[in-house]
Formats: sequence, structure tokens, C-alpha cells
Amino acid sequence: MDEMDVVELVSRLGSDEDASRKKAAFKLQSNISDLSFADDFISHGGLPKLRYLILQATGNTLAYSLASFARLLEVDKGWDYVNQDVVERVVELVVTHPLVNILRGAMAILGAIVAHQHSPSLSSSQSRSFGFRALKPAIAIYPQFLEMLVNRLSSADHALCANALQLINALMRDAITNDGEAEWPRFIKKLQELGVIKAVYTLMQSTALQDLAHPLLDFQALTKVLLRKWRDVVVDLHKPEHRRALKGIHVASNPEKPSDPAEDGDDGQEKKHSPEKWRRLGFETENPSLEFEETGYLGMMDLTDYVRKHKDAFQKLLLEQSTLPSRTRCPIARASLAVTAILYEHFEVDTSDLDDARSYLALETRSNYDKIFKPLILQWSRLHLAGLQAFLRLWKATGAEREDFIKLVDLVRILLEAVVGGAKREKTCQQVEEEIQEFDYERLRQLQMELFELSYEDTWGHHLHQVRDELNHEALQFMKEQRIRCLLHGAWFSNSLAYTADAGRGTQQDLPPPSASSFRYAKLSHNRRFLHYADFDIKGDRDPSFESLQEKRKFSLHLGQPMTEKSHHNPQ
Repeated sequence: MDEMDVVELVSRLGSDEDASRKKAAFKLQSNISDLSFADDFISHGGLPKLRYLILQATGNTLAYSLASFARLLEVDKGWDYVNQDVVERVVELVVTHPLVNILRGAMAILGAIVAHQHSPSLSSSQSRSFGFRALKPAIAIYPQFLEMLVNRLSSADHALCANALQLINALMRDAITNDGEAEWPRFIKKLQELGVIKAVYTLMQSTALQDLAHPLLDFQALTKVLLRKWRDVVVDLHKPEHRRALKGIHVASNPEKPSDPAEDGDDGQEKKHSPEKWRRLGFETENPSLEFEETGYLGMMDLTDYVRKHKDAFQKLLLEQSTLPSRTRCPIARASLAVTAILYEHFEVDTSDLDDARSYLALETRSNYDKIFKPLILQWSRLHLAGLQAFLRLWKATGAEREDFIKLVDLVRILLEAVVGGAKREKTCQQVEEEIQEFDYERLRQLQMELFELSYEDTWGHHLHQVRDELNHEALQFMKEQRIRCLLHGAWFSNSLAYTADAGRGTQQDLPPPSASSFRYAKLSHNRRFLHYADFDIKGDRDPSFESLQEKRKFSLHLGQPMTEKSHHNPQ
């Protein structure tokens, strides 16, 4: 588009006629992504008019204006005209406007604003106008913004779903990166309560995956970031929320109340606790915070979630185990932490950003979707529960004792790898839970042995093949020498034996077919060059003399299949 066309387009954007503004805005959205055109548009004063339309226009004119401004921000232009009025207007449209074409542009603008603070070209003062913090004043006016945003994920319009999810991803990433330790968990929890996990899980299993692939993969990567961040939080009983969580586990266990008034603390003395307070719940020591070292606060969250949602089953299990010897009691807390560690390893939560970038490249091939997308990672809590219940079931079925804990962990790891790892993308979490529950122990043991053999083969296979080849060679040489010694001494052979294709080629090739006689006597010359033989009707008590063996053949012994030689050369 030449300069005169840009001047005319800018002029029409400021026209008093809505039809002229609409046509100009429509033409603008298809050209604004061109950097040279964008520079010309800005230099001729187009940005103030475009912002005015965003603030005041309606209908298609507003939709085209929003799309144009969003594309302008994508090429990193027009940021000087992003102010609180624009943000508040766009947030209002997301909350109140029903038209899809307007919502697409509005969400694209907000997504660009939230993500823009990560640009290294911004100073700290400029970054205050962007990121999640730029939206917070407007969200305070429209508190239903997040709820409406999550609701858009169920829209039939795939482009709108993609824009909504991109905005959610940008908000999550900004909160995780820039909010305080106490703030970002509250925001994530609020999104979860609004149903974002369920909505994204449904999209990830749907047939519309191709249109939403990139924002869905971004959400999956952010889920890993969250799990990693929770795992990296060290359990510290000096933190009130950590102390409350651990106390909640203890209280939910329905501990015995002390009968001594002194133990109740009525006389002001400090309460006395049972020496088995935490070991009773399945911890290894009476200092449980140390046992969360591997799983961090993530392990505490999983254990707390299980106890809170299945309080009755937890208490019943503890009551049953109280009647058993201590060595046969299943350590519930340790089992819970082990399942958390297994899931963390299975989903490769520590996968680097570089690996995620490679996944983006693989999205170009539709056949890679099942390999890349792991919707079950969004059902972490349910998988943890299923894994923990499987651990408890296997402990009881195998009659395990305390020393068998690591063996049970290995069994549960194999079970989860087989069921969760083998689940297709469309498989529901309920189906996975049922398969874990119904998985036969004998089949699991068989699978364990197969994996053990594969592991053994990977570790020692090369050496074992080498040893086998050497032994095979030595065995062949031994049999060869044994036969030569036998022939040097002389031996009777029955003529009734038939020669087959896999017999020793030395005898079969060197000697002609036997005559009608019943026996043949053969003897190898001392220089091992010729095999002398003769046919006889009967086998005498004494061996024939060497001179009586009139027939001879040049001797050559080759061994084919040593295990079948015995039946074809049977000395009498």
C-alpha cells in the first residue's frame, strides 16, 4: 500500500460516517502486520484514531479495530497508546460482550499486554503498565472477569478458545514469575476452583486439538512449572500454612485423646505426645518435615489432599493397622510420598524448556499428538489417589513387611508406567483408575520380570553374547577333537542310520552310500589325511585290522549342528 493510501485510510478512520470507518478498519486489519505499513500508519497519526474507535465504536467497526490493534502489538508497535482506559475497556468487553469476533480481538490485546513485560527492551518503570498488574485495577471493577474467561474455554469457536487459553497462560506465567510466594498459589487455586483444569482437560481430549495445539501445549508446560515450583518449596514447620497442613493430617487420623489431666494441659503444663505420633501415620521418624525432602511441598499437598478427601478410609486403615505388628503395618505417609515421586518422574516434570520447544516443532505432524499431549497430568490428584490405593492393596496382597517397602515401590512404579504410560490421549481418567484397581498381581509380577530381563539384557547383553559365542566355539572344537580321537581309535557304525541334511558334513560327503551290509567300520590314518573303512555283515568281537580296510577317502571334518550329531554318528 503506497503512502497516499495510508493517508486516506487514516483519514477515513476519523470519518463521521460509520460505514467509512468500518471499511477503513476492515482494510487496516489485513495490512497492519506489515512493519513498513505499520510505521507509515503511526507516522501519519493513525494510532490516536484507532484507540478512539476501540474506546467508542461498536459492532463490526469495534471488532476490526480490536483485531488491528492486537496485530499492531504483535509486531511490537503501538505500546505508547496502551493505557488504563484501553485496558478497562477491553476487560469490560470480555466480561459483557457476547459477539465472538469482538471477544477474539479483546482477548488477543489482553494477552499481548500481560506477556509484554517479559520484553528485555522495557525499563522497570514501563513494565508497570503491563503484565498481570496492569489488569488488576480493571478486574477489581469487573470481578467476574476470570470466571467469564474460563467459561470462554467451552465456546464452540475454536479461535476464541485458543485466545482465551493464551490469555490464561499469560496470566499464570506472569503470576508464577512475578508474584510473591503467598500470592501466586492463591491465583492458581482460584483458577482451579473456576474449573480451568476440567475445561483444558476436555479440550486436550477433544477432536479440536489441532486448532488449539499450541496454547494447550503451553498450558501443559505451565502445569509442569507449577508442579516443579511446588516440589521446590521446602517443607518448613515455621511457616504457618505448612504447620497447619501437617497438623490437619494428624487431627484427621483421629488420635487417641490423653486421659491424664496433666496431658490435657489443664494445669498449664505442655501437652505430652505419644512417642509414635508420626510413625503411627506411616512416617519413618518423629520428625516428618525431613521426610518431605524429595517431594517438597508437593508431597505434603498430595498427602493432605488424600487425608482430607478420604478421611473415613484413612481412619479405618489406621485402626486396622493398629492391631498388626509394627513390621507388617503399611507406612501410609511414606507410600503417599513414594507415589508422588513416581508420578513426578513418569511425567518428566523436570523436562527443560528446550525439550518443550522441540515438542512445538513436532506439532506439525498430527500423528505426534498422542505422544506429546499428556492430559492425565492435569488429573494429578486422582492419579495419586489411585496409585496410593494400589500400593495399599499390593501391600496387603503380598503380605509385605517393612523391609519390603522398596520392592513395593518398584511394583507400583511398573504398574503406573504400564497403565498411565500406555493410556491413549482419549482415555478417560476414570478408565485409568479402574484399570489400576483391577490390574492383576500375577500379571504385574510377569511384567516386572520381563522388564528385569530387558534391563539385564541392556546392561549385560553384549558381554553375554560374547561369552556365548566363545563357549559355542570351544564346544565345537571339543566335539571335533572328540570325533577325531574316536576315528583314530576306530569305530563301528550302523548302516541302517539315514543321513539327514543337518548331519556332520565330514562323514556324509567323504563316504559313499552304504551297501546292503549291516555294519561299517572306519578308522582314521595316523596322519589324519585319509579315512579308511569297510562294510561287514556282522560286527566281530575284535576290530578289523587297519590293513583290511580297503576303501579310503580324503578326510575332512566339519561340524554343523553339534546337538544333532549324536543321532547321525552313533558308534557301536
